[in-house]
Amino acid sequence: MAVYNRISEFHDDMTRIRRDIHSHPETAFEEERTAKVVADELESYGVEVHKGLAKTGVVGTLKVGTGSKKIGLRADMDALDLHELNEFDHKSRNEGKMHGCGHDGHTTMLLGAARYLAETKNFDGTVHFIFQPAEENVAGARVMVKDGLFEKFNCEAVYGMHNSPGLPVGQFLVNPGPMCASADFFEVKITGVGAHGAFPHQGNDPVVVAAHMITSFQSIAARRTDPLDSAVISVTQVHAGHTTNVIPEEAILSGTTRALKVEIQDLIEREMRQIAEGIGQTFGAQIEFSYDRRYLPTVNTVEETDFAAQAAAEIVGEMQILRDEPPVMGAEDFSWMLAERPGCYIRIGNGVEGGPGGCHVHNPNYDFNDEILTIGASYWSKLVEMQLAAK
Repeated sequence: MAVYNRISEFHDDMTRIRRDIHSHPETAFEEERTAKVVADELESYGVEVHKGLAKTGVVGTLKVGTGSKKIGLRADMDALDLHELNEFDHKSRNEGKMHGCGHDGHTTMLLGAARYLAETKNFDGTVHFIFQPAEENVAGARVMVKDGLFEKFNCEAVYGMHNSPGLPVGQFLVNPGPMCASADFFEVKITGVGAHGAFPHQGNDPVVVAAHMITSFQSIAARRTDPLDSAVISVTQVHAGHTTNVIPEEAILSGTTRALKVEIQDLIEREMRQIAEGIGQTFGAQIEFSYDRRYLPTVNTVEETDFAAQAAAEIVGEMQILRDEPPVMGAEDFSWMLAERPGCYIRIGNGVEGGPGGCHVHNPNYDFNDEILTIGASYWSKLVEMQLAAK
């Protein structure tokens, strides 16, 4: 494995930073301490720092030489609302919050690359180190874009990386096209007429309406979507009533949908609205349908995927790059950046199940594998040196 020797030399520093961030997890748009750690580190490397984009976002800019090309490297900083069960020294000190998805490691790998590139300056152009808040649940990338990320820090291409438990250390996974699905969230409020449970004919039961609706939603994936496309509609919450002998006045359904194409995302929203309103009309119930388009499909562009795969292969070898794996139906808000600029989202192996780094993300026993800090930082550095090759 051809990790950079200089990056290996400061592996202990990266481990210290990563574990410090892990022990002080902060969730969406509250990453004040984390943002300060990031900004202080970047400034100590001599990187120009901009703070406050999307409230707690940090962007570091490093320009070397006279090259006009600019690229962006993005890492997410936020934690989860999750109670950590680990008992090691760097476990969470913030009750009910945990770095259960490895964003502490993502942040540290990008800091490692910034340190190395600021020292060596072996490239010609500009790199923007984008430290993003609020990836989990609220799509902080969309907020950064809306707040003018690419107007303030123009990038010809943008790159992201995520750790993958289950993928061995020393491997990367990347494909052109879809890598992750969209993630949308819906709620349907059904208002009927309450009644005694023994006299349903005197009311209009919203629970019956909800049952028809839940079943009918599944016909969108089964009969309205091309079988070669992917569509997921999951009703994950049903709330109605407070006692056993009263037909309630209202029922509320909510859940999530997933798709790998924007066209299927559009179809799902349109068909769900039509079904909900149609069933409501059939049963004479009042319907309030809301649909939140929160995450786009994460779609890699071909040329940038080739660049990323080549850079990763320079570090771990061509045989360790998985290029033909299927996309996943989980979501990633880096999709909002990829909707604005060409780019690539790559996965880095965090370790196999049963070993270090093998516990799956969003699990209270998860921890980022510090062994891969040098691999990830070396990948970022190689990508910059290849994309912005010094003449």
